[in-house]
Amino acid sequence: MGAVLAVDAGTTGIRSLLIDENGEIIQTAYRELTQYFPNPGWVEHDPNEIWECVQSTMSEVLEAHGKDPVAIGITNQRETIVAWDKKTSLPLYRALVWQDRRTSKRCSDLQKTDLLPYIRKTTGLVLDPYFSATKIEWLINEGEIALSPDVAFGTIDSWILWNLTNGSAFATDPTNASRTMLFDIKRMKWDERLLNVFGITEENLPAVLPSSGQFGITSTSHSFAAGIPITGIAGDQQASLFGHAAFAAGDAKNTYGTGSFILMNVGQECPEPVDGLLSTVAWTIDNDGEISTTYALEGSIFVTGAAVQWLRDGLKIIDKVSDLEKLALECETTDDVYFVPAFTGLGSPWWDPYARGTLIGLTRGTGQAEIARATIESMVFQTRDVVDSMRISSGKKLKSLKVDGGASAMNLLLQLQSDQLRVPVSRPKVQETTALGAAYLAGLSIGFWNSLDEIRNLWTLDHTSIPTKGITTNDVSHQKWLKAIQRSQGWADDEGSIAL
Repeated sequence: MGAVLAVDAGTTGIRSLLIDENGEIIQTAYRELTQYFPNPGWVEHDPNEIWECVQSTMSEVLEAHGKDPVAIGITNQRETIVAWDKKTSLPLYRALVWQDRRTSKRCSDLQKTDLLPYIRKTTGLVLDPYFSATKIEWLINEGEIALSPDVAFGTIDSWILWNLTNGSAFATDPTNASRTMLFDIKRMKWDERLLNVFGITEENLPAVLPSSGQFGITSTSHSFAAGIPITGIAGDQQASLFGHAAFAAGDAKNTYGTGSFILMNVGQECPEPVDGLLSTVAWTIDNDGEISTTYALEGSIFVTGAAVQWLRDGLKIIDKVSDLEKLALECETTDDVYFVPAFTGLGSPWWDPYARGTLIGLTRGTGQAEIARATIESMVFQTRDVVDSMRISSGKKLKSLKVDGGASAMNLLLQLQSDQLRVPVSRPKVQETTALGAAYLAGLSIGFWNSLDEIRNLWTLDHTSIPTKGITTNDVSHQKWLKAIQRSQGWADDEGSIAL
């Protein structure tokens, strides 16, 4: 039986999975990544460790399966940047992770220029340290990487592709390119003006190829998976949207991971910039040389699952992440306690890098259960803020929301989310939708799956929560949440004083 291998290079670890023609996971292996925090607000990964984890997880699943995959798909944490030497294939600095905020001051300064509207119109993004451009600029200026034709800057997918092909393929796809703040999402090419602003040359950036198409062949020098076509690449959130089979305009998903990422398919017309939201490439497909592009609106929430880790590691009110729901169910309400987990600022729709975490409404009666429930509600309210913006800006009525990610295992979260959005919220049986999306893009390119309709039929339901009848307090609680948001905003100074 044939299978597609998906490499899911996430923020906290690397996972390799083999996925059969029925969309079932038949083998999986995982390695955790070391997180480096050399200064407040700085977050780094070791590119060599990433590549070592890719090799070991791929070897493990392929050895267990006993057969080579028909194709390989790659999905990855977006915005994170690696710099390496093309001649030696050695990293020139640690990878700067998407959560890294060291360029907050630079972004604040640029926001005072005429560059901001140009970035919004051209890239669909906001001017924020979250994206790659100022990270690359920092590596050049502060990391002392001297530009030459031998220097490569790329997102994690391009680093993995480079190593899998032993340096024969230096490429990325539009979903990753569109997160760099250097890419014109209408013309589908690197933007010359932005390259000049940030002091980057196109020869140092990867070629941009369709998400579902030919990227390269794994090197025969590898002891595992030699000579296998790499035919799918997508950033993790776009891959998740594809894995949810959200192929129609108006289809939406939310991934409750370290952060939360809500994406809505808006079709094949590039949306105009919308306050608080990002316009991004959902995927591109190469249909025998005819390229089709699908766009999405995105709301990026920086902290959701990371807040649960803080309850475990910082406050120590739970022993493990899975204890959260049980503790939260010990109370029926938070008694007006609200938790804004703005540890690294606020993302969509607020985009305030100087916001900080706020726990408000405490009384002597507040206990661990109320704080646990407020943490779950913070995921719900942040999602509603984004979805409300999407509904208004797209003019599309949200009929349902598909969800994945670790926190989606909590039925309490799904019910509260459904009650706030007033739509059904559905969790699939196969939770690894990010890996599924990468596999589907790769398999679609080689005919392992023949159509989007075939892939759509592979999505299977595990659980649906529907809105509770008769609830009248949702809007009241959301208005109080918005007051808590206001209290959290603008707390840090320009230097950030950011603790991760």
